[in-house]
Parts: sequence; structure tokens; C-alpha cells
Amino acid sequence: MRVRQHVARRTSGWQVGGRGKDRGRKKRSSLQNMAKSKFSVPVSAPRDYTMATAEDGVGDLPIYDLDPKFAGFKEHFSYRMKKYLDQKHSIEKHEGGLEEFSKGYLKFGINTENDATVYREWAPAAMDAQLIGDFNNWNGSGHRMTKDNYGVWSIRISHVNGKPAIPHNSKVKFRFHRGDGLWVDRVPAWIRYATFDASKFGAPYDGVHWDPPSGERYVFKHPRPRKPDAPRIYEAHVGMSGEKPEVSTYREFADNVLPRIKANNYNTVQLMAIMEHSYYASFGYHVTNFFAVSSRSGTPEDLKYLVDKAHSLGLRVLMDVVHSHASSNKTDGLNGYDVGQNTQESYFHTGERGYHKLWDSRLFNYANWEVLRFLLSNLRYWMDEFMFDGFRFDGVTSMLYNHHGINMSFAGSYKEYFGLDTDVDAVVYLMLANHLMHKLLPEATVVAEDVSGMPVLCRSVDEGGVGFDYRLAMAIPDRWIDYLKNKDDLEWSMSGIAHTLTNRRYTEKCIAYAESHDQSIVGDKTMAFLLMDKEMYTGMSDLQPASPTIDRGIALQKMIHFITMALGGDGYLNFMGNEFGHPEWIDFPREGNNWSYDKCRRQWSLADIDHLRYKYMNAFDQAMNALDDKFSFLSSSKQIVSDMNEEKKIIVFERGDLVFVFNFHPSKTYDGYKVGCDLPGKYKVALDSDALMFGGHGRVAHDNDHFTSPEGVPGVPETNFNNRPNSFKILSPSRTCVAYYRVEEKAEKPKDEGAASWGKTALGYIDVEATGVKDAADGEATSGSEKASTGGDSSKKGINFVFLSPDKDNK
Repeated sequence: MRVRQHVARRTSGWQVGGRGKDRGRKKRSSLQNMAKSKFSVPVSAPRDYTMATAEDGVGDLPIYDLDPKFAGFKEHFSYRMKKYLDQKHSIEKHEGGLEEFSKGYLKFGINTENDATVYREWAPAAMDAQLIGDFNNWNGSGHRMTKDNYGVWSIRISHVNGKPAIPHNSKVKFRFHRGDGLWVDRVPAWIRYATFDASKFGAPYDGVHWDPPSGERYVFKHPRPRKPDAPRIYEAHVGMSGEKPEVSTYREFADNVLPRIKANNYNTVQLMAIMEHSYYASFGYHVTNFFAVSSRSGTPEDLKYLVDKAHSLGLRVLMDVVHSHASSNKTDGLNGYDVGQNTQESYFHTGERGYHKLWDSRLFNYANWEVLRFLLSNLRYWMDEFMFDGFRFDGVTSMLYNHHGINMSFAGSYKEYFGLDTDVDAVVYLMLANHLMHKLLPEATVVAEDVSGMPVLCRSVDEGGVGFDYRLAMAIPDRWIDYLKNKDDLEWSMSGIAHTLTNRRYTEKCIAYAESHDQSIVGDKTMAFLLMDKEMYTGMSDLQPASPTIDRGIALQKMIHFITMALGGDGYLNFMGNEFGHPEWIDFPREGNNWSYDKCRRQWSLADIDHLRYKYMNAFDQAMNALDDKFSFLSSSKQIVSDMNEEKKIIVFERGDLVFVFNFHPSKTYDGYKVGCDLPGKYKVALDSDALMFGGHGRVAHDNDHFTSPEGVPGVPETNFNNRPNSFKILSPSRTCVAYYRVEEKAEKPKDEGAASWGKTALGYIDVEATGVKDAADGEATSGSEKASTGGDSSKKGINFVFLSPDKDNK
């Protein structure tokens, strides 16, 4: 098996109002002309939850009010909505509703029913079947199964002396006759735990019956945190989250990494590679056992401990779910149930349609009744049993289209999205899944990884949409990679940056990110590594002056992440370690590196060592998230770009109540630079990337008041300055980003003025006259404090910012 090829997942970009972008592969004249334009993008519009029912018909879907162009595709929308309603009603008729249907894991697999253990498996092509395992010395002759009219095999084994005949933590397999004279052994499809013999190279997985006694079951102690207005997501891989070159555990992640995530003011954790996958280097994307917790990092009870610990810290937890395809492994994967039968009797399509030629994996037949039961129950299982707060659906583009996005460059034409290339069965499954998840957990967060930009993917099912809450803004990291690899700093286009960050459908929410795990995998480089490369090994000591490369790298690392967060979407995502500029790449153990774990880990100590400059990028990441905590700009629908100065390399925009100024020029500082704003009054610095505490040069005075002046004729935008009714002047140093807030005079407090950031972690606050951070609970200073950057006298004023030591449990 090969590691999944991520390049196939980056084929297209986003769109605004129906106009798509080809991820930089085609030049568009509109992009070139935007340097002189001023534009605003409302982030989201209120949803109309009018329900389309079979009685009402599907001719008047609310989505038609969003975009008049949708009317030209009414036939497509009506067809898929009718198919969704028919499927939903059929499930209600025959299974008692979606909620009951999604409890399949309580019926299939191995479960206790009264005084017996019952095992059920869907394998319609099997001619005979047995249950084998440790409990019967792997001899199934005495445990033959019977098949019903729907292809479901079952067996009931009475308890022995009041105890289950199949003990907890014992190995089991499903043995069936293929019809060609051969018997094969397979891991049960609904198995909840699977392990392998680590002493044997390439050993296949064994199914493990997981049913611990009540005294050994983990009991959740903490409720789910409320859904945030805007998710700030920390994407993480548990296995590679430790400092040592080995597989880290769920409990180690919970105890050592979750406090760091909390300290950096994220509100959501997104966990990769949770479902069992036999090939570690697949990053968890070649799933073999969909209901099984990856045993490399611990047991199901250990994962429950992790989720509960996250909830205790106020962190919501999303799971990376892979329903777009399955591992092609036969001995230990779902593919082993395909023995050449027709597609109606298989989990997968037959022939070429059943294989993804780039991923070397199997593709589900989403029209099959038992496939729907399996996948919908899979979602409910992780939500109910492990208290996950939602999902990030991987590979959605592959699901949406029959061509799977392979060799496709979506230009934005609606014909690309709504036609014969659309896999309507897959769309209907996603509609059912999103409807179910939001019914079971109204505050669920569900994110789609789609590179095509399909419209209404993130509108509710009731409106005629697919039902996701957010989509990933996947064009953004490609823009940064292109600039960092192929363009000199003075060639960067301010309008191009702004266009990429705002080029999204204003009625649908998206998650912005500057870099994710894709950019960190071997063969590519993290943003920090692209910026600083080999000097990261020699030039990150704070005991010596920063070289021009290091100075540039740290400055742009902060700016790129911040403008992506502030302008790129309705939520923000960061991959584990990127927040402090983790060097090098991720290289999972594989044949090509002699199965080494050396680069399959995170070097947290780099951010913890006081004399290394990684701490500055980490501190700025804390401050970015804290700024949103204070001002909620990510969830604001007010987003206005007023200035894209190509010559001076400046971008000015308003998001929520804040005014942001980014100076990307490599050398020029502008004194008295005029920026437009909405409301009149006094503005002060809210966050400054050039502050000393963030590794900057301290060129911006934080105690200065910036008073506005009216511009033009009131109510006549064309007479205003950059279409803004007010303005104020600032100092804008090269390679800096500064956010300004409008002071509410009555609410202003003396010790808050001149704040470089509004950081908060736990109960800590800083005394503006002190140089150390004080904890409100015990009054003692914690590590990581820096002197303020206040222009000429940086020793007199302190910064209203708190560094929380990751050592603290932060309960």
C-alpha cells in the first residue's frame, strides 16, 4: 500500500458569487485590476430554515433566493432533493427513522443481548460463515452462523455461568466461505478494537472484542463545551505529538499537549488518524477498521479520557473522519468483504468505479442500504460513545463527483457542480449525515474538505444545501506556497493576497489556514522552513543578533498567519507545531527512511527554551487567538478591505470592530500613513507583531492615541477616503501587522491603555508596571514575560498580555 497522494486533493479554489478561481493556474484580468478596487465581503448571511417536504414539493427551495443562477439548475436540485427525501422517508418507514437507523453498532458486530452474546455481519455473497477466536480455539465448526433474507449472518451464544462466552479483550474473526471452495478469515466490519503483533513485520490485524466490565469503563465527567461563535482549530496527530521518536499515546496527548493548546487560546481540537489504519504512514487516511480506535496510541477508554480532558479545559473535539474511501487491504480491512459480488451486495462499487486510482483505495457505493447504515452509524458511534463534538470530513471532493476531482481544475462554472459528473448518491449520503448529526447534536461542528468550491455545500439541508457548517479554504495555503517559493518580496501582489483571502461564497462559512499537515509532510516544507531553511539550525538563538533571513522569516511567519486568520474566513485552523515555526517536515516511519520515527514527532522544547526565538512566534499565536476572544472579529460579518497599495505593499481592512494594517514591504516604513475606518473616535493598538515580546523591534508606540478625522461628505461614499467616512494616521514599519481598536471612553481603564494584545489564559493578568506575568490565583510570576514595546521608552509600560506556562493543568 502506498501513502495517500495529497497532490490529487488540491485541484481547485474558491469562488465568490459564483465566480471561481483556478488556484493560480489561469490568470484572470479581474485579479489584475483589483489593485485599484475597494471591496467588502460579508462573511455570512442568516440562514432560512424553511423545510422542503415531499408534500410541498422541491420546486421552491430557499437556496434559489441566495443566487438567481441556481434557477438554471432547478432540475438537478429538485432531483437530488427528491432523492434525499425519498431515501429519508424510506428509512423512516422501514427502520423507524434516521436516529434508529444510525444505532447500527448496537445491532451489528458483537453485542450483549440479555443473557447472550450476539454477533451479526452483513456479507450477502458468503455461502457459509462462522465466528472464530480465542474463545473457541479458532475452530468455528461449533459456531456456524445463519443468514437472513437480507444477507445478514448472525449467531447467538449464551452466557456461561453468567459470563459472556467471548471474554473482553479476546481476539475474534469472521470466517466465511467465498463460494469458490475457499474459506477466508476477516476482521469483523464493526469491530471496536483491532491490534497486531508488533514483533512481526507487516503482521495483519486481529479483531479484539472490546467490552470491559463496568469498573474498567471510562465515565465522562465533563459536559461538552458550548459551540463557539468562531472555531479556532488546533489540528493534531496524537501518535506524532510526543517529543520522543516513538508513537505517543492518547493519555500523553491529553496530559501534555492539551494544556498547550488551551494556553494558546484555541477553542477546538481536531484529531487526525483516530480510526484504525494498518499503514501508519498513510496519516490515517487509509482506514481499515472504521469503528476501531487506533490501537497504536491506546485503548478506547484512553481516547475517552483524552476527549473528557479536552472538555474539562473548555476545548471542543472534532474527529477527522474518512468516509470518502477505504483501505484496499483485504486481510484486515473492509475490502476483505468484497469477493467479486455485484455492487448491490458489496460495500463498494465494482470495476473501475470502485477504485481510486491515485489513492489505491476502495470507493463506497453510497446508494446501498447497508452502506448507509454502516457510515451513518459510524458517525453516531463516535459522537455517542466518545463524545466528539463534530467532524472534519476528508476527501469530500472525491465523494461529490464521479471523476473524484482527478485532473480537474474547477473554473467556477455551475455546470461543473450540477450535472452528470455529480455523484448524487454521495451527495444524498452527505445530506443524510449532516441532517442526522445536527439533529442528534444541534451544536455539532461539521467541516468539509472540498477543493472544488461546490455552491451550497455549506447551506442547511432544509434549504436544499448539503448541510456542512464550514468548508476549508484550501486555496489560501497554495497562494502562500507560490509566493514563498516563486516570488521575490517586492513581487507579492497585495490585491492578489486580498483576493485569495476573501474569494469565497459570502453565504457559506469557511475555515482559513495558512498551512496544514499537507505543507508539513516530507517532500514539502513548513512555512518557517521555507522562510528560514538551514538558518533555523544556526540562527534561532536569542543570544545573538538575528540574521536578515531569520528576521524576515519570523516577521513574515507572524504576518502570514495573522492576515490569514483575520481576513481569510469565519474560523481558523493551525496544524500542531506550526504556531511556533516548527522546523523540518513530518516523515512517518516507512521503508524509504528505514522505518525511522526521528521526524515523526514534535519538538515542543524549541518553544519552551527561553533563549530560542521560537518562543516569539508561539507568543504571537497566543495573542492572535486571544485577540479574537476579546473582539470576536472572526465571527463578524463586517469585513471591508479599503486599501491595497501595490507600491507601498500595504493592505488595510476592517474586520468587526478592529482596523488591521499590514505592511509587507521588505524595507520601507511609513510615518503618518493614513488609514480609513468606519466609526469616529480614538483608536489604540490592540496587537502589534513588532512588539519586543513577539521578537519584533519595538517600533510602534502602544500608548499613542490615534484620533480620527472626518472624510468627505457624510453619506456620500465616493467623497470619502478609500470609501471610509473617517481616517487616522499611524506609523507602519516594514514587515509588520498592527490591529487597532476603537476606545470606548467610558469603559477605558488606565491600566489597559497601550495594550499590545488582549491575551488571556486561565486567570492570569499582567500588571502594567511589572515585567513579569502575574497569576491572579497566586500572584506569582510565570515564565515567558517580556518588556513592553512602547516606542522610545519600552521599560515603563507593560503589555496587557499573559503567557500561560504549558506546565499548568489549567483546570
